[in-house]
Amino acid sequence: MISVIFDLDGTLVDSEPNYYESGRRTLARHGVPGFGFTWEEHSRFIGIGTLETLGLLKERYGLRAPVEQLLAEQNAAYLELARTRTEAFPEMRAFVERLHARGVPMAVASGSSPEAIEAVLEGTGLAAWLTTAVSAEEVERGKPAPDVFLEAARRLGAAPASCVVVEDAAPGALAARAAGMHCLAVPYVAPTAGEPAFAGAGLLFPGGQAEFSAAAAEEWLGTLGGGWTGVE
Repeated sequence: MISVIFDLDGTLVDSEPNYYESGRRTLARHGVPGFGFTWEEHSRFIGIGTLETLGLLKERYGLRAPVEQLLAEQNAAYLELARTRTEAFPEMRAFVERLHARGVPMAVASGSSPEAIEAVLEGTGLAAWLTTAVSAEEVERGKPAPDVFLEAARRLGAAPASCVVVEDAAPGALAARAAGMHCLAVPYVAPTAGEPAFAGAGLLFPGGQAEFSAAAAEEWLGTLGGGWTGVE
């Protein structure tokens, strides 16, 4: 049977505004003015884990604080926002519900911290269906390395070749390919749909969430598993 591994931020939920705001607040605490860290700059790090992102920002802005301190500060700011201000994409919620009804094994594999993943899943109600979750902080390397997806497959008891990764960002699509998994791509930043990283996706919704269809995605998954007969 096919197993499905979802990225979280920008794929299942629209959490990027919260990540931007928490990052902006964290940098401001260390002397970077609010106007110095723009949404455009933040968008360059979409799909990259928070720890790695902060390491790059620490170097860029010459921050003296240890990256572990920056991570703790941003996580605290993000959690405050995540619990009450995160919305699941409606078609993605419908997709998760459809797969749950079919008994498809599912997991979340995210660059977010374990605490952030839990807060978002609980706050959006997705925790009812997604009970297996892996953070990039629990593995050696974040995306575009395949580690977080391989660990998710291990916890599901699934072979990588039988897994489908649902991703919104190029690093995640590259990680899926490196893991030997299928990829269903729904770019969060629609203009990135033409990037080489998405070229290998088995199913691509170039218009992003505005184009994504739970029914179409479910139909495509059925073709990978030899059809849905017998698993409904």
